[in-house]
Amino acid sequence: MGRILTEKDVEAAVRGGSVYAAGGGGWSDHGRMLGYAAVSVGRPELVTIDELSDDDWVATAAAIGAPASTTAWEMQGIDYVKAVQLLQDALGEKVAALMIGQNGKSSTLNGWLPSAILGTKVLDAVGDVRAHPTGDMGSIGMANSPQQMIQTAVGGNRAENRYIELVVRGATAKVSPILRTASDMSGGFIASCRNPLRASYVRDNAALGGISLALTLGEAIIEADAKGGSAVIDAIVRTTGGTILVEAEVSAKSVVYTKEAFDVGTITLGRGDGAITLHVMNEYMAVDDAGGNRLATFPDIIATLSPQGEPMSVGQLQIGMPVFLLHVPKTLIPLSSSVKDPSVYLICETALGISIADYALG
Repeated sequence: MGRILTEKDVEAAVRGGSVYAAGGGGWSDHGRMLGYAAVSVGRPELVTIDELSDDDWVATAAAIGAPASTTAWEMQGIDYVKAVQLLQDALGEKVAALMIGQNGKSSTLNGWLPSAILGTKVLDAVGDVRAHPTGDMGSIGMANSPQQMIQTAVGGNRAENRYIELVVRGATAKVSPILRTASDMSGGFIASCRNPLRASYVRDNAALGGISLALTLGEAIIEADAKGGSAVIDAIVRTTGGTILVEAEVSAKSVVYTKEAFDVGTITLGRGDGAITLHVMNEYMAVDDAGGNRLATFPDIIATLSPQGEPMSVGQLQIGMPVFLLHVPKTLIPLSSSVKDPSVYLICETALGISIADYALG
């Protein structure tokens, strides 16, 4: 039997998801809006892959864009529901469950409102336990597939007449950039539902249990809250099995918003021989020490925490801020087939000018 998601699960999903957001992953308030709306209008249900039939349709509910930027984005909860409806219409069949492309400040909850309204289950599976910059990274092995896929996008700034509804068909690699362009045109952030696949495929290719991981982490954070920041940080380290690589102040930040709707650049923690460089593409993709030695690389979880234990996004970090740098190696989390797919790394390596695939695939 599935787990009915309730009001207390909303905050846990947001708080745990915010760590796995890895410096990106949307807005906490957007996540709370989605979660509280879902649990107030219906009974969203979290199920494991074993509760689905092999031939059930599973689609991915996602939000596309880089809302850390200063764009005039607008996304309403109903946009996530409409995206699912458009996909079901195009597919001509019901979608049994929704997975998500990644955890994040809001993305952990992307499937909850459609579940409450349409009855689609929230599948305890993710395209990636942590947040990442491209849809391909959460596409569970579809990035290079010639198979025709359906992808939908809904949302936009209504006041500026930027609202868009979009249904596209084609190979994932060819149609994903269309959705990213639509996101930019809509104001920088758009709801999507994409890549309907059979549950049997999802079982073999997704990172199973990824939503439970976020909920468990969030519950540990909430429990530690009353004891203060260091207790919260301890709870995050203990629950994830990770380590704090460094505690230092932000000494430099050079991140720019590109026309492809990515935030790209570097953030430096500490100074001199102790300086640590974070490579950013929406999220933290790699960490180097002052000597250029690699300390952490995607798909490891890399997060910056305030002294209060709050996960800080790239957009929140400012020079002079003290932060704790969390590292959870990829060996401690379930990995999807998409993070083991060599084709997904070129765009990031080109944007950042660093190697990622050597580690990610090693």
